[in-house]
Amino acid sequence: MDTPIEDNKLDDAVEDTCEILFVDEEKVQAVRTAMKPESVFAALAEIFKALSDPTRIRILYALSLKELCVCDLANLLGRTSSAVSHQLRVLRHLKLVKFRKEGKIAYYSLDDEHIHHLFKEGLKHVEE
Repeated sequence: MDTPIEDNKLDDAVEDTCEILFVDEEKVQAVRTAMKPESVFAALAEIFKALSDPTRIRILYALSLKELCVCDLANLLGRTSSAVSHQLRVLRHLKLVKFRKEGKIAYYSLDDEHIHHLFKEGLKHVEE
C-alpha cells in the first residue's frame, strides 16, 4: 500500500507535465529568435560551476564587503595563502575578481557591479 508521501510525489509528477502533446509554435519561434549563442551559455555555465564551490563563495562574499589581500583572505578563511591564491586564479580567470598591486601586496576586489549584484541576488534568494 502506498504511503501518503509517495502518493503526493506521484501527484506532483502528474501535475508538472503536459497531459497532451501541444507545441505553441509562435512562442517557440519568439524564444528561438531571442536565444543567445551556445558560447554564451557555456561561459555562464562556467561561472555557475565556479560559484558551486563554498570556498570561492566565501571569498566572493568577503570581497563584496571589503577589498582584501591574499593573506587577509587566508587568515579570514582559515586556509593557506597558496590555497586562496589558487581559488583567486579561478575567479580571476572568469573575470569575477580583479586585483591591484600596491608595492608587493596584491589587493583583490569583485570585478564589477554585475558580480556584486549577481552575488547579492543569489544570497537574497537563499536567505528567503
